[in-house]
Amino acid sequence: MTHTLVIVESPAKAKTINKYLGKDYTVLASFGHVRDLPPKDGSVRPDEDFAMSWDVSDRGKKTLKEIRDALKDADTLILATDPDREGEAIAWHVKEHLEEKNALKGKDTKRVTFNEITKAAVQKAFEQARDLDEHLIQAYLARRALDYLFGFTLSPVLWRKLPGSKSAGRVQSVALRLISEREAEIEVFKADEYWTVDTLLKNPDGAHFKARLTHLAGNKLDKLDIPDEAKANAAVERIRHKELKVQSVEKKQSRRNPAAPFITSTLQQEASRKLGFGATATMRTAQKLYEGVDIKGETVGLITYMRTDGITLSGEAIAQARDVIGQKYGDKYLPKSPRAYKSKAKNAQEAHEAIRPTDLSRDPDSLKPYLDEAGLKLYTLIWKRTIACQMESAVLDQVGVDISDGTDDVVLRATGSVIAFDGFFKVYREGFDDDKKSDDDDDRILPPLEEGDKIGLLDIMPEQHFTQPPPRYTEASLVKKLEELGIGRPSTYASIIQVLQDRDYVRLDQKRFIPEDRGRIVVTFLKNFFPRYVEYDFTASLEDDLDAISGGHVAWKQALALFWKDFSAAVEQTKDLTITQVIDQLNEELAPHFFADGRKCPSCDTGELSLKLGKFGAFIGCSNYPECNYTRRLEVPKEGEETGGLDLDAGPKELGSNDEGRAVSIRKGPYGVYVQMEPSDPENKKEKPKRQGLPKGVSPADVTLEKALDLLALPRELGKHPDTGEMVEAGIGRYGPYLKHDGRFVSLPKDEDVLTVGLNRAVDIIANAPVKGGRGASGAGGKPIKVLGKHPDSGEEIGVYSGRYGPYVKHKKTMASLPKDLQPEQATLEGALELLAKKEGAAKGKKKTAAKKAPAKKATAKKTVAKKNTAK
Repeated sequence: MTHTLVIVESPAKAKTINKYLGKDYTVLASFGHVRDLPPKDGSVRPDEDFAMSWDVSDRGKKTLKEIRDALKDADTLILATDPDREGEAIAWHVKEHLEEKNALKGKDTKRVTFNEITKAAVQKAFEQARDLDEHLIQAYLARRALDYLFGFTLSPVLWRKLPGSKSAGRVQSVALRLISEREAEIEVFKADEYWTVDTLLKNPDGAHFKARLTHLAGNKLDKLDIPDEAKANAAVERIRHKELKVQSVEKKQSRRNPAAPFITSTLQQEASRKLGFGATATMRTAQKLYEGVDIKGETVGLITYMRTDGITLSGEAIAQARDVIGQKYGDKYLPKSPRAYKSKAKNAQEAHEAIRPTDLSRDPDSLKPYLDEAGLKLYTLIWKRTIACQMESAVLDQVGVDISDGTDDVVLRATGSVIAFDGFFKVYREGFDDDKKSDDDDDRILPPLEEGDKIGLLDIMPEQHFTQPPPRYTEASLVKKLEELGIGRPSTYASIIQVLQDRDYVRLDQKRFIPEDRGRIVVTFLKNFFPRYVEYDFTASLEDDLDAISGGHVAWKQALALFWKDFSAAVEQTKDLTITQVIDQLNEELAPHFFADGRKCPSCDTGELSLKLGKFGAFIGCSNYPECNYTRRLEVPKEGEETGGLDLDAGPKELGSNDEGRAVSIRKGPYGVYVQMEPSDPENKKEKPKRQGLPKGVSPADVTLEKALDLLALPRELGKHPDTGEMVEAGIGRYGPYLKHDGRFVSLPKDEDVLTVGLNRAVDIIANAPVKGGRGASGAGGKPIKVLGKHPDSGEEIGVYSGRYGPYVKHKKTMASLPKDLQPEQATLEGALELLAKKEGAAKGKKKTAAKKAPAKKATAKKTVAKKNTAK
């Protein structure tokens, strides 16, 4: 009888697929990549035709051994890793290793991909097994070599010329440039004042509506044409003395079409806008939905593969969507023919489907018992978007009304629209919160108005405005911009954003990116001394080359050779670059940022301030050093930045009182900004005021009385853990926001809010948090993973525990590690007693040996002393 070994990427997927395939198959997980380029010089060797060295990771060694052992009993190897370039690469790595170990002799090896983890999809994929795609593998090798050569060649230049800098990356540095250049635009931006003039009017029936001044003295008004209050007041007087009538009424109907189903980047953007999820949190949650959840004893994959840039839907999915629309919303919401979408991105992998539910009849309400809070929100978003993309268009009746005295001296315009048919708006609207109304003209309904109607003037409302600088990038807008420029790929955006934060090149403040000074210095250095390699067009053209390789149109080593020739020459030119040249260039480029008040030294009054490069990074110093030792560190909070613009140096700001009348305020202390509630009895000196620091990322300017009271109420109880029955709490401690359960503390991830995180999400975070500590650190509060029974001699409990070095059994103070090939669930009391007996025997043997050796050491010591005395 034949037996087949199947390799997937994750244990969760392995467990699910094993159920689908049956007893003739063994499914093992590779745990992602098993090999990678070692992080040292020489891993990619351009002089040896781009030869590459691969290292097996520590986890990979164990995984590959398990695969080799399982392969001995198998006739066929099926590589079923993810259906993208990375998945193809992992499959290739596994195959290469097995060939090196001569483990594939006489074995048939095939590649299988599926876009969703459902029984039908998996079984169909196994019927369409193929060979590994050499072009995809070559594109992976080229991308990996390119990123390695860029990072490991350029980063040392940064370390030498810009001490304190951490790294440069092919796509990472370009993303950093986008964020830094936007900040520079904001810094030099000068606001212009302008005014608008709105009016409150009534029609002949007395119904009120608003109109805005659009023409003055015969001229159409542009945005800045009323620059000050005097001009605004003059316009008000001209309107006040007019007899107004409706001069024209324009009516037209427009149609709005639904957005395409999700790809990776649009999912990240909408999850950021609608759910407040970061890119990393979105992909982590989507991965869980893809790999599946337990529904009535069966693991079910809920969405298709979440790393894709193709927007097509399968015929089966479209048919399902149309069935749901007809049944749930009625035939009027169903277009006559299905909608087809084609990607505008020139490099989209059209063979991949868009992100959609695997079964559209499984609506979000039916999954509430099985999903945590984050999972349900993301699934709902994907389900709604998929259903909406196959619904009828929305129809809007738009109206534009011009009102004047019959001349062009002043013209007022009222606009509005009515949703004649809501269409796909009934389910989903891109960019808007589905539960809230938008504040655009679509929601403004005008009363009946006809040409010639006399209009009454109720009020005139001039309003001052100032032009606004371009907004800082959010995760959503940064991903959108990178996608528009053709830089990076869907699977890379989350990791790029994370690396920029991990390197302390940028920070997130109120969900918007602000470049740190370190990041701006790195970008300025690269723009001046490696300009080509942070150009948007050049980076996008490299992506085109990599896509051409995957399509079999370009030889991968030829593309690498062309890149390396120019890049290595550019790096070579920087060898003679002096630190002085670097500093002079940085001083010039970054003067508006670092020296906004001039470069005169405030200490000695004769020296000039300049950037200095020290062992631990850059700082500001005086040119008269060592006579003048004035220095200033970088990244000092700008005036009001630390306090969100509030003047807390002058004293606390009162926010109000709680229900008991206790005053609540926001204050600035030596360790930052915090909120405080006064004692219930001010006369009782023993009772101290209650205080709570603000979580990272919360601006003091956004703290209301309600939010302050929520913070002061921490820690808060979320509910009892469904497995242990113990209470789960959320709070803020010395090291930031945390969750607490049964004596165990788990840090809350950056993208979670301590004030809103729910019980389901908390249970998930606790379950997936790494165990800290030594031997005694197990599941929760040192409790055993499994209780095996009582020791026959002592009567004390023996259990299996999880420790830093793996699972172990414990009796009193004796601990013995489980064999590597034995899972904790497979441990028995008999086996544990045997392991503990061996451990106790070994410990007794060591004591006896030590006792025997001790006298010998003393005798030797006496002989040595005697010899020394004789010599003397």
